Amino acid sequence: MKIGQLSERTGIPTRMLRYYEQQGLLSSARSANGYRAYDESDVERAMQVRGLVQAGLSTRMTKVVLDIEQQCRLAAPPECSLALAEELATELHALEERLACLTKSRDAVAEFLRLTRHGDLIGRMAAA
Repeated sequence: MKIGQLSERTGIPTRMLRYYEQQGLLSSARSANGYRAYDESDVERAMQVRGLVQAGLSTRMTKVVLDIEQQCRLAAPPECSLALAEELATELHALEERLACLTKSRDAVAEFLRLTRHGDLIGRMAAA
């Protein structure tokens, strides 16, 4: 599929997809006319990249996380320097704090909706 089709499938603007590719987070083959060509696995990869970036990870840390996931799929134990382990531990702590904040906000919004006459929207939105 071409970059425009990948954009439509993922909801990610083509400009952002090009940026992800520039950062080494996404790769494409090139057709004879020079157009980027993506396959089905790139849809999931692009969505994962966007999710990690939206969660607050830098593109550099997103690349590290994606590389770690790839290493974990291999049979051999992954290699990790002490410096990287310390950086990952710091990032993990920051993610846990953001998750706690998001959870608190989600719970407050859900409770507010439950107390209104529009509480049924919670179930309808979850099912969609």
